[in-house]
Amino acid sequence: MPVILKYLITFFVGMVPIIELRGAIPIGVGMGLSYFESFVCSFIGNIVPIYFIVKYIRPLFDFFGRWKPFRIIIDWASAKATKNIENNPRLQNFTALGLFLFVAIPLPGTGAWVGSLIANFLNLPPKKAIPPIVIGVLTAGIIVLTITAISFGGIGYIFSHT
Repeated sequence: MPVILKYLITFFVGMVPIIELRGAIPIGVGMGLSYFESFVCSFIGNIVPIYFIVKYIRPLFDFFGRWKPFRIIIDWASAKATKNIENNPRLQNFTALGLFLFVAIPLPGTGAWVGSLIANFLNLPPKKAIPPIVIGVLTAGIIVLTITAISFGGIGYIFSHT
């Protein structure tokens, strides 16, 4: 497989919600990309949608919110995301830290997509929302890269010594 195709696959897998960078790094390494190449393609793929989600998802919510089934879901998610923060000024000061930590922990359901949606529900402007999300993606990428290196290195060691 041509290397450019490996880059593109890794890049686009990094853009996929839920999978994101957490799945793209091991896939890239598994296809034969270096750890660095896999990390860079995954990282770029994962951060591309952030701006668009933070900036433009609200009009979609407003559009779909005209129909009752969607409005119920949107209102529920919005209330869930903002309930404790709106009522507590001290928590408002820590939204960037919370957003960073949420995105940085490489678990299923956390990541740039959900972090961007949370930022939107909290009505954070892109200038306040994007930096902690990007730094969170970078941190999650380093964690996943480390785990991938240990996993692939350990598996390679086992197979080469049996």
